[in-house]
Amino acid sequence: MLKIKIGKIELTKTPQTFEFGKNIKINQNGITPIFNHKKIISIVKNVEICSVIRKCIILQQLMIPIKNKKKNLEATVEEMRNFAFAYIEKYAPSKQQLKTYLLKKYLKVKVPSVNKSNISDLINAVLEDLEKTKFINDKFYSNSKAKSLIQRGSSINKIRSYLFSKGVKDKYIKTTLDEIIANNEDQDFFSAIKVCKKKRIGPARDENNRPLFFKKDIGILARSGFDFETSKRVMDLEKNEYLKIINLL
Repeated sequence: MLKIKIGKIELTKTPQTFEFGKNIKINQNGITPIFNHKKIISIVKNVEICSVIRKCIILQQLMIPIKNKKKNLEATVEEMRNFAFAYIEKYAPSKQQLKTYLLKKYLKVKVPSVNKSNISDLINAVLEDLEKTKFINDKFYSNSKAKSLIQRGSSINKIRSYLFSKGVKDKYIKTTLDEIIANNEDQDFFSAIKVCKKKRIGPARDENNRPLFFKKDIGILARSGFDFETSKRVMDLEKNEYLKIINLL
């Protein structure tokens, strides 16, 4: 048995009770308080039992985390690349989207080896490297996003606006839209019909209600990016023609 008296506290338990994850039991007028590992170590160090001291030192080393070493420039760039790869894998972003993500991530965090004024230069260097290795490609991004938006019934104007908001260069946007128009000159017409089906407006309404909601429905198409001629052409479709086109889409 090991007995140590510190003030009014008398330790009456054996040294084996100081194992990792267990509480020590002490007798203090019938009360059994719980001590943390630092208090345990301070008590046991007063006892000349080598095995117990060794056990407590190991416990202390396990419980106290080791401070991270300062990152050097090379480690920061490598970490930045890893963040970029993870983001590309998850979202397949444009170059500007990826740059915005990295800027937000690193401008909030203090990097000891790099000034905040140089963060943008580092990000640009990483992005150029990713662009050279074809991990990011705004031309491919522009084409794939445009196809996805067309399937949802987006107008040419809406696609242009979306790609511009994502930081895609004008030359890629122009090439993408020119290809869409070359493949189908009436793309906006068919996209507007998809919008009518999705929102149940225009020719998708009951015949008796169409005149009542004409202005409202044509306004919905206009806000979706369709010009007046295309919107009116869709709104004037007969029910039978509308259903035939829907079956083909």
